[in-house]
Amino acid sequence: MDYNYRQAIALVEQSDQLVNKATAAADFEYGDTKVKQAQKHLDALPVWFLGYYPKTYCSFSGCTWRFSVDEFQAARKNIGRMDAQIFQQKNAFTELDRVEETLNAAKQQYQQAKTAADRQKATGNWQSAIDKLNQIPAETLAGETAKKKLQAAQRDFQAMGGIATGSVHADNLIEAAKEFALSAAVASQKPPHPAAQWEQIAGLWEEGINRLKMVPVDNPGYLDAQTKLAEYQKNLGISQIRLQAERDSEKALQEAKSLFANLQNNVNSPSQNPSNSLGQLQQIINQLESVKPGTTVYPESQKWLQSARKKQQEWQKK
Repeated sequence: MDYNYRQAIALVEQSDQLVNKATAAADFEYGDTKVKQAQKHLDALPVWFLGYYPKTYCSFSGCTWRFSVDEFQAARKNIGRMDAQIFQQKNAFTELDRVEETLNAAKQQYQQAKTAADRQKATGNWQSAIDKLNQIPAETLAGETAKKKLQAAQRDFQAMGGIATGSVHADNLIEAAKEFALSAAVASQKPPHPAAQWEQIAGLWEEGINRLKMVPVDNPGYLDAQTKLAEYQKNLGISQIRLQAERDSEKALQEAKSLFANLQNNVNSPSQNPSNSLGQLQQIINQLESVKPGTTVYPESQKWLQSARKKQQEWQKK
């Protein structure tokens, strides 16, 4: 009994030093071991003995040790108190580790975000981790550690706020560019289209390109903007080619019609030379052949071309 009691008291004192003057989570782990050892020695004291007053008992038995029930109860209360403290401290450190993992994950998520929605989600997770960091009990050692980490986390979050503002602006530019691109893509469907429509389509692609060019190099959305910029410039080039083909084809058809009208007026004139008429007819055919396939005037030009070639064959036989 003497051994168990003295061991219990010594271990309680060691535990008290570790728990109440802890400087790291490891102190609580070691303190927890000491508390369990102290509890083991207290449990080893005989229950029947605690029902008597030890000093009175020892006066008859000649005990070499001296302790009272009050001392035993005090030791047991200290163990219970420290056990609760250790439990609270360990839970606080567990929560701190969990929050730090969430905080680091949110930072990484924000850095790797490629879209506005991803950045917004990462920002929300970042703020949530900061809020949880602030909720760790201040009376715990983990709470004191959390205060220091909270300052750094809030500083980083505020610094990110400036970046986020720029990101929001860039995201708005990219989203606006997408809207112009969508309108251009819809307007391009089911060609051919007249020159006026191709001009409008090219203008929409240019508006989208202008928005993307405004995204700065140091912005997180820059890479996404450059990818879309290459795509939009390619589509703009296609629209401009189609626009020019439509304009040239419309002009060629109108000129062919005008030449044909003049030829009709002069063909029956006594002064009209047959060779000149064939030359003018060939000029008309050349104009009609320059009309590009895939334009709005191509089907009509083919009818005129067929008629002109037929007439050319008739005149050459004469």
